[in-house]
Amino acid sequence: MALQTITTADYTLYPSPRNTHHVVFEFQTFVPQPYALIDLPSFGLAGRCSLFAAHRRADGKMGQLVTFELEVDQQRFERLFVPD
Repeated sequence: MALQTITTADYTLYPSPRNTHHVVFEFQTFVPQPYALIDLPSFGLAGRCSLFAAHRRADGKMGQLVTFELEVDQQRFERLFVPD
């Protein structure tokens, strides 16, 4: 079963089927590499998070949006994530 598209003021989002939580959390990081492999459990995050394929409405850029319940998790992700 396909998951619904989520439209926000900034993005059109397509939820990852691997998401445990289907929520767009407050803290967000846009990754402009649409095909980068992002394994969220490997980051050892403390709070909940979710991953979406994303279309950024401002400039039409495709990528991925990672959203976090906790700001500290967003900071950890941004520090540790290195796209291939």
